[in-house]
Amino acid sequence: MAAVLALRVTARRGLGLGPAGLRAFWGSHSRQEDREVEADRAVLEKEERSEPSLICPPPRSRSYRPPEDLQSCLESHVREVFGPSLPEDWQQTPLQENRLKHRLLVRLAAELGHAVPNSQLHRMRRAGDVLAFYRTPVKDETKIDELAAAELPPNLKIIWQK
Repeated sequence: MAAVLALRVTARRGLGLGPAGLRAFWGSHSRQEDREVEADRAVLEKEERSEPSLICPPPRSRSYRPPEDLQSCLESHVREVFGPSLPEDWQQTPLQENRLKHRLLVRLAAELGHAVPNSQLHRMRRAGDVLAFYRTPVKDETKIDELAAAELPPNLKIIWQK
């Protein structure tokens, strides 16, 4: 019923059923617009093909071994960030101002490749606390992996299937 009414309206407007009338009736775009849309689709398809597949990367190693010169490295960063207002013992420098604490921890994370997790940020109250955190080595193995790699007595076997 609606189609019949639309045909009557287009006929009254003098558009007739020629190409212009049909385009007005069906709401079609011009051929130029259709070509532009097709070109855009072709570009998008090429971009989609060139993107790498979304395969999960291998898990990042969380192991960390503290460097030999950790204390001097940390001391130099503390002196750079906090400036001349340091106490005699730089390890007693309070980390009360969040902006300076953030700046120090970001620099250390970038240089050492090991960041303080959010769950431990509240424990970093002094520069000595940061030093204690970065002195602690981190292994990327579970206890079962360690046991499986160790030399065990002949009557004890660990079967670990991944």
